[in-house]
Amino acid sequence: MLLVTGAALMVCMDPARRVLRGAGIALDGRRITAIGPDADLRAAYPGVEEFDVDGGWITPGMINAHQHLTGDRLARCTIPDDLAPGVSIFGWAVPLHAHHQPADDELSAMASCAESLRNGVTFVVEAGTVAHPERVANGMKALGIRGTLGTWGWDIEEGPFTAPAAEVLDRQRAVVAAYPNGEGLVTGWVTLVGHDLMSDELLVGASSLAREQHTRLTFHISPTTSDPQQWLARTGMRPLVHFDRLGALGSHVLLAHALHLDDQEVDVVLQCDVAIAYCPWAYLRLGQGASVATRHAEVVERGGRVALGCDSENAGDQLDILRAAALAAGLQKDLSMDPTRFGAVDVFEMATIGGARAVGREHDLGSIEVGKLADLVVHDTRGANWQPRGNDPYLQLVWGTDGRSVRHVVVDGVVVVRDRACTQIDEPRLAVDVHAAGRSLLSRAGLG
Repeated sequence: MLLVTGAALMVCMDPARRVLRGAGIALDGRRITAIGPDADLRAAYPGVEEFDVDGGWITPGMINAHQHLTGDRLARCTIPDDLAPGVSIFGWAVPLHAHHQPADDELSAMASCAESLRNGVTFVVEAGTVAHPERVANGMKALGIRGTLGTWGWDIEEGPFTAPAAEVLDRQRAVVAAYPNGEGLVTGWVTLVGHDLMSDELLVGASSLAREQHTRLTFHISPTTSDPQQWLARTGMRPLVHFDRLGALGSHVLLAHALHLDDQEVDVVLQCDVAIAYCPWAYLRLGQGASVATRHAEVVERGGRVALGCDSENAGDQLDILRAAALAAGLQKDLSMDPTRFGAVDVFEMATIGGARAVGREHDLGSIEVGKLADLVVHDTRGANWQPRGNDPYLQLVWGTDGRSVRHVVVDGVVVVRDRACTQIDEPRLAVDVHAAGRSLLSRAGLG
């Protein structure tokens, strides 16, 4: 058992949206068993070990609903930001993935997870571009992060790891079986590349598989206007309308991006209870039109499920959900020219309990409540950007700071980041190994 004490403030994100001052948390193994004043907890649990957070602010662990853990990571800040549309993916990311070795997948995942944890992300949805899922799972478990895992899923004619639909579905089935829902930190999801790089047979089969196995399906769609154009040419319908006609959508589906939607597609999202992972930095870096097209705030305001994501290193270069949250709020205010709309509270909800709802884990993640899993973040308030602290914690967390203020992180009741260092691995050794692996991968892919 562990008592988390010494907090100046706690942002619970529970149904009452309580903000508590001077409260601590009792953890009994993986779960939260009590919340209250430190003195009351000490009296109720005498002699229990304490973790004093020294005046920090405690929030729930944050959710990253779309993250490529492998591939681009080993070429971080190497892919140019002035490439024509599609070149960063097919000229860089795909060749990198094609030359990934098993050890590269594990090292890349470890580096991504280390950065995620240090920025307060405790749950990550891997985006489905993993060649060696068992190695990525090893990396995730080594860091102690919670998340989902898939593997490559597309049935196009050419490309790394492409295969007929039946073979792709067998791969997905194997991952889901290896990492059952609700058992351990890593959960298997059905994952497809998506875009226009999947047949109807594959999509329908993947959706059915996710339903049968009581897990979820995620895939990319419409970060640019090219996906709608391709599906209109193929089927005469926009993609989400076509997917709905196929019966492939539902509450088990998390769409990555869904940026360029028309009115009918927004209605489909809401009617089918489809969730969306919104990755604003990716759209800005790749010039995909978020500043003129995003409708994610509208989906949230109409009761839909939207989480934040950081995407891959060719699109964001920082695995920081607080940074994404501020951008999401700013984009919506500017796009609508309405500063009263979609502020810090809204996007911090997307980073926590709203994100948990989008990935189907609101029953045990996303807020600080008795009975929920013990995933917590402690923010250091001693930095210059915290002085003086205002009266609104949401403004401070979204506009006044980012992941660099995170000092400690708890996942599943284990302190996995202490004083800004990952406790489960040798970070200096990892940095050396990742640097060497990145140089080797770029050389093998002919991108050195």
